[in-house]
Amino acid sequence: MNNSKKDFFKEFLINNRIKINHYLNKILWFFVITGPAIAIGVKLGIFPYISYNTCFLISLLVIILSAIHLFLLTWIPKAVFTSLFAITALDILLVYMDFAHVRVYMTWFLVPLLSIPLCSKGIYFYALSINYILMFCSAWVNAPYYSSKSYSFDTELSYFLDVFCGFTIENIIMAGAGYLSVKIALRHYEALFNQQELIRAKENSENEKMNILNSMAEIYDKVNLIDFNDSSEMSLRDDEQVKHFIDMKKQTHTLMNQRIKNQIMPDQLESFLNFTNIRTVRNRLTNKKIISADFIDAVSGWIRASYITVDKDIFGVPDIVIYTIRNVDDEKKREENLIRLSMTDEMTRLFNRRCYDEDLNKYKDGNIEEDLVIFSIDVNALKKVNDTIGHMGGDELIKGAADCLSLSIREFGRNYRTGGDEFMAIVHTLDPEKIREQIIKKASEWHGIYSDELSLSVGYATYKDHKDTSIFELERLADVDMYSEKRKYYKSKGIDRRSH
Repeated sequence: MNNSKKDFFKEFLINNRIKINHYLNKILWFFVITGPAIAIGVKLGIFPYISYNTCFLISLLVIILSAIHLFLLTWIPKAVFTSLFAITALDILLVYMDFAHVRVYMTWFLVPLLSIPLCSKGIYFYALSINYILMFCSAWVNAPYYSSKSYSFDTELSYFLDVFCGFTIENIIMAGAGYLSVKIALRHYEALFNQQELIRAKENSENEKMNILNSMAEIYDKVNLIDFNDSSEMSLRDDEQVKHFIDMKKQTHTLMNQRIKNQIMPDQLESFLNFTNIRTVRNRLTNKKIISADFIDAVSGWIRASYITVDKDIFGVPDIVIYTIRNVDDEKKREENLIRLSMTDEMTRLFNRRCYDEDLNKYKDGNIEEDLVIFSIDVNALKKVNDTIGHMGGDELIKGAADCLSLSIREFGRNYRTGGDEFMAIVHTLDPEKIREQIIKKASEWHGIYSDELSLSVGYATYKDHKDTSIFELERLADVDMYSEKRKYYKSKGIDRRSH
């Protein structure tokens, strides 16, 4: 055992010593009946050479020794001395009884036996040694008396040697058997202690896990504990946590998901059912900590379903899994808002250059619809307005152009502000000329605070007319057409374009 376990085991043995000391005290008090029991024997003639006074003194001696031990038990219950006193007190009682000619034979060996539960080799050998010494003294002192009563021995020494040799042989046997008993008891207690430690550690681990799970239950809207060991599920959010059996042969979804699926948007239901299929969860979660997916709940908005591994086998296959549902509608809205901001031009609220490039890249592999049209739009005479009126007037024209595009194109595709006064549009139509006319018409109807006129040059290129070109070539052709329209505008106005 490591030092920490040794300390705990030492404390365990000390607590065991306290309990055994209490039992020894009860045994001492039990011996109070020895005096009355012998007195009954005297009355019946079993002990003709023992007086009633001796019976009284035996009980009195037991009471005194028991009371002293009780005091020690109250004062120093953990002390080895308290145990040694109980053992010594029992030996003193046996010596006195032997001196009073109350024959004790096997009782001598009772005392070392009583010390075995203390699980201390030192205490056991003390009990054995003091017992042997007192047996020697008692047998020596009582040899004259008992030899005189027996016809089997000629001398006191022969009696003493006979009795003491028997005691010695029995004591040697007792020493070996007792030592093995103490050793076995120690090993047994150590095994029990280790087992208790493992149980306690497992309980602590399980308690920690349950605390974590309960904490998780407070965070998530719905929390389900799925145990694949016994094929059960249990909601951690319910007041009464009841396990429900999962029939893996018949069921594809837990009770929780059977209720949730009724609220999932129809277009996402199939994806939800595939993600929450209980028969495939273990395989999908093998060697992973978590798998998640987002779905739209018709009642509460966006939700995030997650399977989290709590316990797994040596191959990484989850045995216990937490299934959680958390509302992420606000998070999704913030995310969508950030995406929208990153893709939107701040002034016009049209999509920006970044968004245009990403949308254009979707067609770089050549998978282009036949009705796709790219528009290129530019504000005419913006430089003149900036120079004469100021940037407030120029900004007004840019915003006006954005409004005209939105009103004309929003039903057919997306508008983008790709530069200062440059706009692009990706639309789907079979009549792009009509849209160009609509844009020019809206621009002609526009009136601002700083300017009464808005003119736009609108060019476009259709995939239908240029099927052998890439999306980027189509973009270039739309620009070419726009610049052609711009030259026509400046020529019609008799304006030198280079100065405007």
